[in-house]
Amino acid sequence: MALPVLSQPYRLDDASRTAYRRDGHVVVRGLATAGEIEPYRPALLAAGEKGRVDHRRLAERDTYGRAFIQMFNLWRHGEEARTFVYARRFAQVAADLMGVGGVRLYHDQALFKEPGGGPTPWHQDQFYWPLDTEHAITMWIPLVPVSEAMGPMTFASGSHRLGNLGDFPIGDDSQREFDRLVSEQGIACRTDGAFAVGDASFHAGWTLHSAPGNATDAMREVMTVIYFADGARVGPLDHANRRFDRDTWLPGCEPGELAASRLNPVLWGAGS
Repeated sequence: MALPVLSQPYRLDDASRTAYRRDGHVVVRGLATAGEIEPYRPALLAAGEKGRVDHRRLAERDTYGRAFIQMFNLWRHGEEARTFVYARRFAQVAADLMGVGGVRLYHDQALFKEPGGGPTPWHQDQFYWPLDTEHAITMWIPLVPVSEAMGPMTFASGSHRLGNLGDFPIGDDSQREFDRLVSEQGIACRTDGAFAVGDASFHAGWTLHSAPGNATDAMREVMTVIYFADGARVGPLDHANRRFDRDTWLPGCEPGELAASRLNPVLWGAGS
């Protein structure tokens, strides 16, 4: 059976563009229909198992590991997963929100929060990314309905304008440091409530965010796709996490060179 086509443009409204650029995050309700997302779910689940890196039981993991099951590069584990990750509609919205002419794929990852899974500590995604650009964005799109009890994300609105807030990988230290910063600076925090299948959240690479634990008996199944502006260059490889990311998702690209390895196709814009 043919899968739904996800190439039709989405008409983004001015309010969403304004909210993203002001707050560093926005929810795009109805980016797709449930009928467009659900047929991809079996293939994404199957690909996710191939891309899973941690098979320990929940009780055996640290704070980072209890936050979610993390599965990378699903697009490399099957044609159906690749079609989903490469969807032009999703890439078009990412480019539109950032105000750029084209975007490349950085990588995808499934983030499944298990029943009883722990909270996701405060963190900035771009701490990990060796990308010399402010135009990097993550799409967070559930494969199942996500209730508030399942752990949708909380954002520190406007924190993306503060840039790099320090060398804090996801963990207990990042939670303590950024909890203090949010409180001391009086940064407004927002959770966007429940998500229907087809709703999607987008946030900038420097936007500070976290998520509560999953208090339900159902898996919180979420796909993410990370995009960056076509033409961006590789930034400094100034710590081990960025060196790992460069080697894994920007192979062969050196600092100052275009971020354009064989793993980073243009998904929207000229050359897509």
